Amino acid sequence: MSIHAFKMQLKPGVIDEYRRRHDAIWPELSALLTQSGIGNYSIFLDEGTLSLFAVLTLAEDNDRDALPDHPVMKRWWDYMAPLMEVEPDNRPVETPLPMIFHHD
Repeated sequence: MSIHAFKMQLKPGVIDEYRRRHDAIWPELSALLTQSGIGNYSIFLDEGTLSLFAVLTLAEDNDRDALPDHPVMKRWWDYMAPLMEVEPDNRPVETPLPMIFHHD
């Protein structure tokens, strides 16, 4: 199991809508994340900068690299694209965050 952290960026004025959409996450997306070996996925917001900080655990045999090709993931990214900075394929712009401290 490994921990993966990254940040993303919201557009102004969309915090409530971003939260609403995640509160109603699609069951098929939730299942896909679990099946892909992703767990303990949390997203935090810095309200001052609209930066999102995400952290998740990856199973040793995770299939995270296959997610960009999955139709459910593509549909979710299209759905979320108006709310955040995205790549040309509507994947959120992710900036990896290296771990510099951990305490159990």
